[in-house]
Amino acid sequence: MSIGMRPRLGGIRRPAADRSRASLRSAGLLLGLALLAATVALSLAVGTQRIPLDQVWSALFAPSGTENDGIVRELRLPRTLIGIAVGAALGLAGAVMQTLTRNPLADPGLLGVNAGAAAAVVTAIGVLGITSFTGYLWFALAGAALAATAVNALGGGRLATPVRLALAGTAVNAALFGYVNGLQLWDLSTLDEMRHWSVGTLAKRDPSLLLTVAPLLLAGALLALALARPLGAIALGEDHARALGTHIRRTRVLSVVAITLLCGGATAVCGPIGFIGLMIPHAARAFCGPDPRWLLPYCALYAPALLLVSDVIGRIVVPPSEIEVGTVTAFLGGLLFIHLVRRRKAVRL
Repeated sequence: MSIGMRPRLGGIRRPAADRSRASLRSAGLLLGLALLAATVALSLAVGTQRIPLDQVWSALFAPSGTENDGIVRELRLPRTLIGIAVGAALGLAGAVMQTLTRNPLADPGLLGVNAGAAAAVVTAIGVLGITSFTGYLWFALAGAALAATAVNALGGGRLATPVRLALAGTAVNAALFGYVNGLQLWDLSTLDEMRHWSVGTLAKRDPSLLLTVAPLLLAGALLALALARPLGAIALGEDHARALGTHIRRTRVLSVVAITLLCGGATAVCGPIGFIGLMIPHAARAFCGPDPRWLLPYCALYAPALLLVSDVIGRIVVPPSEIEVGTVTAFLGGLLFIHLVRRRKAVRL
């Protein structure tokens, strides 16, 4: 009789285990939302001049015209909102890239996407004289798409391995940033215009930039989330994906479009900020697993939290000066990258 009961018990236990796993993943999303709210408060309160949280609240919802009101509303709030949008974009782009290529080292910065956008923007400003954001935004999108295509081709296309893609991305990054630095030194006006942007920063960004690029970032984010199921099938292998009815070519093309919109728009606003798309997907997988249906929402919450924390660190390390957030994330991401390449399991997901 006990033998006859085993299938029934197994059928009962498995849904219970699935519900428990889903509950833990949902709790992780709620934790990410709480963490993001905490980092938003930190970003609004901490800086060269620290402002108590009750005064931050008053500045946001009951301003009285004090100096702290101006700091919060005119300086820190736009900076924080841009950090949320850019962080979510980079986190989603990194998760899509890693899932699509089955490459744990894939990152918009590491694989040359951000460098391509940066090189295109510098060209627009230094060579063509385009200084308006709406003008060079399209150059950023085109540069991101061309760099992603070049790295994939140099890495071997469909036969690319994580190591070959990392080497190709390193080569493209070096060439493009060499071009960026050379053009800046050749044209001093371009250097003055680009010296903070090219490092990657949230400081002194015009709030109107976010309004301009928001439709592109929103479109890229929605497209990435819509691709969660077919990306999950492709992560199992192309044969499995075809068996499940996934249109592989269409999924690849739409994924590249999503990455281009997310990375190009984010880089146009803040400059090239690296390693956010590398760090967050790895941390998220430890809690939610590799399923993109959970991984992408996790990255959309935890990536902006990490970017805002990095920005706050850059504000307080060397007061009254600041370290650009791109420098902070590069330091943190470099440590993680060294750890990943030393792991024997880092060659495949």
